[in-house]
Amino acid sequence: MPRGPGSYGVCYGVKSNYNLLALPALTIVILDQLSKFLVVCTIQLHETIPVINGFFNLVHIRNRGIAFGLMNRPGGNLIFTFLITSTIGAIVLLVLWFLRLKNENIGVILGLSLILGGAVGNLVDRLRLREVIDFLDLYIGPYHWPAFNVADSAITVGAFWVAINMIFLHSAK
Repeated sequence: MPRGPGSYGVCYGVKSNYNLLALPALTIVILDQLSKFLVVCTIQLHETIPVINGFFNLVHIRNRGIAFGLMNRPGGNLIFTFLITSTIGAIVLLVLWFLRLKNENIGVILGLSLILGGAVGNLVDRLRLREVIDFLDLYIGPYHWPAFNVADSAITVGAFWVAINMIFLHSAK
């Protein structure tokens, strides 16, 4: 039986889209903050714990800058203000983008949720500590990828997920 505007089915679809944005984002924030708490409690600052020799370490470092340690300088109220402002701006843009999406864009919504959760997770660190805790260190021999965290991972996976869904959604229309 078709449902008209205002029917329970339409409201449920909108509500489930809000849940699809909020629940994964909240899960990412919780996992990110919990993992950072465990790192601070168990690994000394600048300590390295090998997990898979030649490939993966747990570390405890702090990053005052942006991704990959760019702009990671001591002090720097201007950089701090810029990072807080740009992160809040990005969060607002993600929510506005979500509000413009239609129900059939579930893949894009999920990707936005991962990005949102990662942005909020790192924002919590910046507001609380004025820096972000990073602890995942991937490397091959002497070549290290810059250390990162759960929030960074969620942002990266979410961005790829949004791109892939937009490419396939766009090409399917």
